[in-house]
Amino acid sequence: MLQVEGLTMNFGGFTAVNKCAFSIGAGTITGLVGPNGAGKTTLFNLIAGAFQPTSGKIRFQGKDVTKLSTDQLFHQGLVRTFQIPHEFHRLSALENLMMVPPAQKGETLLSNWLQFGAVKAQEKEVRARAWETLEFLELTQVAFERAGNLSGGQKKLLELGRTMMTDAKLVLLDEPAAGVNRTLLRKLEQKIEILNKERGFTFMLIEHDMEMIEKLCSPVICMAEGSVLIEGDFQTVRSDPRVLEAYLGEVAYGETA
Repeated sequence: MLQVEGLTMNFGGFTAVNKCAFSIGAGTITGLVGPNGAGKTTLFNLIAGAFQPTSGKIRFQGKDVTKLSTDQLFHQGLVRTFQIPHEFHRLSALENLMMVPPAQKGETLLSNWLQFGAVKAQEKEVRARAWETLEFLELTQVAFERAGNLSGGQKKLLELGRTMMTDAKLVLLDEPAAGVNRTLLRKLEQKIEILNKERGFTFMLIEHDMEMIEKLCSPVICMAEGSVLIEGDFQTVRSDPRVLEAYLGEVAYGETA
């Protein structure tokens, strides 16, 4: 699904990502862990097209996508969420989902005049799909609530729902557990697992909550100082002395950061 080859990102004299190389298999949930400042979010930004790397290549489904922008990658099925949700806070939860599908007929003034029936029919389809997504996420009770008024956990579920409104093939989740209470976190884990096992979504997620990583992810990639330190199953990564050393001074490994 994804191949990262010798990826490097320099900011002036600082190297944030240093010759990273790994691959993501289709149908997997890959965890990306590491201490603060390891380069995880910069790596996500590179893969998602927000930054252009200093060197290296990114291949998505066998194609070189290194120079593609975020919107171009979106149309190819590579989407991401953010640690701090980017909802349209004045729109309702339902409207946030309805905004996502690209190339809607109602987006052009001419279509609204000349293809009014087609516009309304498509809007009805998109609305039904958005409602089904809210039902899956168990968020119908806040369907007409402004998204800005939702709790942190509800916003994270809504962000996941926005990826469901696309033809996503690979979803990058940036710290989905951050700011989420334990009850909603378990629900979020459940939904990610269902989307992976039953609907074929491939995920890669940055996370400091090791309980979530252990439950969902295989393989796990650990970064330190901009480079891949080790890749393997959770227990192999957790017990590696280099990983313990990398986390020293951050948190006791196995706790939630």
